[in-house]
Amino acid sequence: MTDQSERMPATTATAPRPPGERRNWPKSFADRLTEPRPGLRTVVRAVRECVIRPPAHTLRQVPLLPVEPGPLPVAGPGTLAVTWAGHASWVLRIGGLTVLTDPVWSRRIPATPARVTPVGVPWEDLPRIDAVVISHNHYDHLDVPTLRRLPRSTPLLVPAGLGNWCRRRGFSRVTELDWWEATEIGGVRFDFVPAHHWSRRTLTDTCRSLWGGWVLTDPAGPRLYFAGDTGYGDCFTRIGRAFPGIDVALLPIGAYAPRRLLKGVHIDPEEAVTAFLDLGAAVMAPMHWATFLLSSEPPLEPLTRLRAAWDAAGLPRASLWDLPIGGSRLTDAPGRSVTP
Repeated sequence: MTDQSERMPATTATAPRPPGERRNWPKSFADRLTEPRPGLRTVVRAVRECVIRPPAHTLRQVPLLPVEPGPLPVAGPGTLAVTWAGHASWVLRIGGLTVLTDPVWSRRIPATPARVTPVGVPWEDLPRIDAVVISHNHYDHLDVPTLRRLPRSTPLLVPAGLGNWCRRRGFSRVTELDWWEATEIGGVRFDFVPAHHWSRRTLTDTCRSLWGGWVLTDPAGPRLYFAGDTGYGDCFTRIGRAFPGIDVALLPIGAYAPRRLLKGVHIDPEEAVTAFLDLGAAVMAPMHWATFLLSSEPPLEPLTRLRAAWDAAGLPRASLWDLPIGGSRLTDAPGRSVTP
């Protein structure tokens, strides 16, 4: 299918949309799919063959998954701090704001085994949240029990078509964006960018809302890219061209096996390295692994393969922030990092 990002303007010069703006959206975003979804027969066969969970003998790796919770770092003006809470959930300090990405603090989410590692940041340790960005509406990225912990006045930045869902749950400051659109909060710019994925929460709402990633830009400092969920494609090259000088790229590396089911929607570790190069980013921080066992690769394999691919590409070790859950890093200038 045609990559719909090809007909979208890739420029950061677009004027930001007003926060909280209400807009009319199409009933379906299925035309944005980059390949057809697997049919029911394929999914049922995968379940019967038990290929969507790690082999039982590999579960002995779970206690070896990296978990090292630490205090949230202090981020001064012009400094970006990232803390991995697990899966696709990050605590970001940028431009004086504290931002959560795809916050999932629940132990269990629907139709998924319980998380195998604890949340890296206790909820009570979080400062006031200035904004939440959501990549798409799958349960492991949009968690109702976690959102209920937030004040309903918390700004939510969500994909097109997801605003009414948030408003029905009492949130009063909801901004929906299409690909290549932006808004601003507290001087920080939030751009919504394409991803190769899809959306669904029920049997009747497939692709009723959009999916994508986010680029956060502090005009006085660093720039960060949060990929959300995505398969590999030319979106990374286009994002890198539209947003030069990405300092930190948060890229998924897990939930990739079996490839016949997941190649179109999840990158594997080797593709993550290629995506990093396409983006032209200074630093990569991997995510979307070591939290929920969503697919059939062994629990430790994503990190092992990522490090091997990183070395094979001849990339500097200092540019790979392979954080443990609960770990943090800071950067205060393009291409420079400071260990907390």
